[in-house]
Amino acid sequence: MKIRYFAGLSVALLAAALYGLASTGPAGAAGGPNTKISFKGDVYPILKGYCASCHSPPNGEGFTASGLDLTTYQGVMKGTKYGPMIIPGDPENSNLMWLLDWRASPQLRMPHGAKQLPPDERNTIRAWIREGAKDN
Repeated sequence: MKIRYFAGLSVALLAAALYGLASTGPAGAAGGPNTKISFKGDVYPILKGYCASCHSPPNGEGFTASGLDLTTYQGVMKGTKYGPMIIPGDPENSNLMWLLDWRASPQLRMPHGAKQLPPDERNTIRAWIREGAKDN
């Protein structure tokens, strides 16, 4: 009876630990499950470091090709001349995540000609979108 109890308890604890890790995402890793991702403090530095050199007006190559300005919150939310990049609350269907996760065709993957963004940085952007893509 004790063995069955400890086996069940072990499975329950493992499941709880895995659920806790999965549900908190990148914010949970840094500051707990209630930590909110900030555009200004968390997302913008990633975009600035990897994306803004091409996606900045008026002459950035990515801006010229698509109209996407990743230097401001307003630019990110405006999207491209082809449509929006962010669906607040829905990162899996947001075009930005499709491009950053390399789910798009190789010609469209971002950043062009560079390594894929590290998972933790993509997950920060994903969490921000999931939280509603607020201007904070």
